[in-house]
Order: sequence, then structure tokens, then C-alpha cells
Amino acid sequence: MKKIIAIVLSIISFSCTEKKETLELVKKIQDNENFKKVKSKALDVVKTGFNAGDGYGEVWIRDYNTFIELSAEVFDAKELEENLLVFFKLQGEDGNIIDGFIPKEKAIDTEGGYKFICSDLEPNYCGHKNTVETDHESSLVQTVYKYIKKTGNADFLNEQVGDFTVAQRMEIAMQFLMDHRWSEKFGLIYGATTADWGDVQHSHPWGVFITDDTHYCVDIYDNAMMLIALDNLMELIPQTKDKWKSIRNGIAKNTMKVLWDEKKQKFIPHVYLEKSPYPKDFDENKIYYHGGTAIAIEAGLLNKEQIRGSLDKMISNVKASGAGSIGLTMFPPYPEWAFENKGMYPYGYQNGGDWTWFGGRMIQELVKNGFIVEAYEQLLPMTDRVVKNNGFFEWYTVKNEPEGSGTFRGSAGVLYKAILLLETWANNQE
Repeated sequence: MKKIIAIVLSIISFSCTEKKETLELVKKIQDNENFKKVKSKALDVVKTGFNAGDGYGEVWIRDYNTFIELSAEVFDAKELEENLLVFFKLQGEDGNIIDGFIPKEKAIDTEGGYKFICSDLEPNYCGHKNTVETDHESSLVQTVYKYIKKTGNADFLNEQVGDFTVAQRMEIAMQFLMDHRWSEKFGLIYGATTADWGDVQHSHPWGVFITDDTHYCVDIYDNAMMLIALDNLMELIPQTKDKWKSIRNGIAKNTMKVLWDEKKQKFIPHVYLEKSPYPKDFDENKIYYHGGTAIAIEAGLLNKEQIRGSLDKMISNVKASGAGSIGLTMFPPYPEWAFENKGMYPYGYQNGGDWTWFGGRMIQELVKNGFIVEAYEQLLPMTDRVVKNNGFFEWYTVKNEPEGSGTFRGSAGVLYKAILLLETWANNQE
């Protein structure tokens, strides 16, 4: 009898301790002044436009995807629609989606620069496409999904753009990936050799166009983005399930079969369609991709145990590198010789730079999967440096120094959403 009483008292004590710790965390989240400052600053930044930040003239779809929900807080829905429609109006005949667009008067072709794409459907803007990345089509579908969920305007799907509706054009965009970026060998979509989610390939001094030197491969980021887009598509347009459900399930299965290293409990950076561009004595699989792993979690590919393991590796990588947050793109970075683009030096830009743009998305997924304490702890370095540096910088060096645009709207969008998710959790505990 005494043993039973002891067990009951132990359970009660544990329950009380757990409840106390939860209430303490609730108070920390609700009283965090930097959270309030970051949210306010994010709203101020997004009010000023739709381009990626003050260092960019374009509206990019991969960026817009991460701040359209924030934009919906301050802009009329019609204005958000107009930006989305430009991407559909400039859609290629093969279904491809442009990377970004700028006013037509600024779309001037230069030798070695972007080749601008214009259309009779769009009188005011021209676009361009970074062909080494394979996330534009998926990003647009995701952005439309977020827009409709945020505004409730499902009628947008019936908007006519040339010969097709928005809904039809979304499917056409997904079909482009199947027709022009599909590897029968792996049952996955492919792209050029880039650093994790980056859009700069290993060859060429600039690296944004497919060339004769391009090495094609499958990676986790592109395929996870497509999985999310297909889930979004089928939810918005249920009649598309007959076609896309089996394709979606096949990609999910093949992603884990081909790209997940079960022994190391991590994603393999690249699996090449033919051969690696790197020498045999370079072990690329030592590199851990933070960004692609976060998107894989968003796509529902990892279970809770694998998410925990992924976070532990990210935290360990941050400590080993000296970086400021788990937004660290990868660890270790590629050697200096691995990319021709001089900006892709170790811990530079996409090669190991610390990007809140992706770190914030990892925080969101931690909250969604119940890792609240961890989400709060890992978010603090990101929000603290926004306040300290008075801006949403594009990326940070391994020494936590801000680089790039100081009004990077993608960073503002993901941090705003991460804070909202934590606050919603906290408010639901009372």
C-alpha cells in the first residue's frame, strides 16, 4: 500500500512540476519584449512593398511565399492578387514559372545577365528565371494556398488568365516539373548542384543558369517543396487528387529511400543523375543541410524522433561552427574550390551563411510538432539580433555579423509567423 501511495504522490508531484514549468514558459513567451518589437518591425517593413528587400528590385516567388501572410495583415487582398497574377501571366508555354518580375522599363537585357521574359498578357512587368533551382513552381502553388487560407478568397482559383484559370495554371506548373525536371531513375524531381536550398550552382562564375557544365542531381529541398505544393493543390482543388495523390506518395517514399541516410539519420546532400562534379576524396555526405531538413519536416517526412535528432544535430553544428542560430545553412560548409561563384566561400552567403529565412521555418515546425521549449530557446537568438541590429538582415556570418539587405521581407515573414505560433500556443494554455 505504501508503495502505491508513493507512486501516486510521485505522479502528482511530476504533474505539478510540469504544470509549473508550462506556466513559466507561457509567461516568458507572453512577456518577451523582443517578440513584440520584432512583430511591430515586421509589419513596418512589409508595408513598404513586395520586393525581397532593399537590395532587390524584383518580386521573387520564393520570397513572396514566405511573407504573403504577413503582407495580408497590411495590404488589401486585391493587391496581393495582382502580384500572384503576374507570375501566372508570365508563365511559360511549357508550364514553367518565372523566378521574379520587375517593371518592364527596367527589364533591360545585358550580356551575361538575365534574359527577360515578357508576355502580351502582362503589359507592365517582365520576368526572369533562375534555371538551376527547381522551386519556383512549388513556391507559387504554396503562395496561392497561403493567400486563400489567409483571405478566404477561393474565387481566385477561377480567375481567368489567358486561356486558363488560376487553378488550371497551378496544375500546369506542377506538370512542368513532371515533364521537364523528372528523374525516372529515382522517381524524384531534379535540379542543378547547389548548396542546400540555394540557387547558385557549383559551376560558372555567377551560377544561375543551366550550362553545359551543369551536374544534375536530386536533393531534399526541391522534393520537399513539391510535396508541400501537391498537398496544397489537392486541398484547394480536391478533384485533382485522382491524378496527384499517387505521385505525391511516390515522391515521399522515394525521397526517404534515395535521400535519407538511415545510418547517419540525415539527408544526403545530393544524389547525382550521372556523376558527382567533386573529386572522389571529397565526402559530400559529411555536410548536414539545415534548410532542406526544415522543409522536409514541413512536408511531413520525418517522425518526432527524427525531428528531435535533426534539431540536436543543428544545435551541435551551431556550437561547432560558432554561428548565431540554427539558421546556419549547412555544416560543415563546402570548401572554397567547390563553387566558382566567389561569394560562395565557406560560411559565405548560401554556403554556410546563417539565414533566419530558413531558421524561422524550423522554429515554426518545432512548434507544430510540440517542441515548444526548444522552439522558444532557438528563436531567441534570431529575434534578439533583429532588435540589436535594427533590421531583418538577409543573412549573418559565422560571427553573427549581419550581411545583405536589412529589410529582407522573407526573414520578417517567417519570424512573425513563428512568434504568432508560439503566442497562440501560450494563449491556449490559460
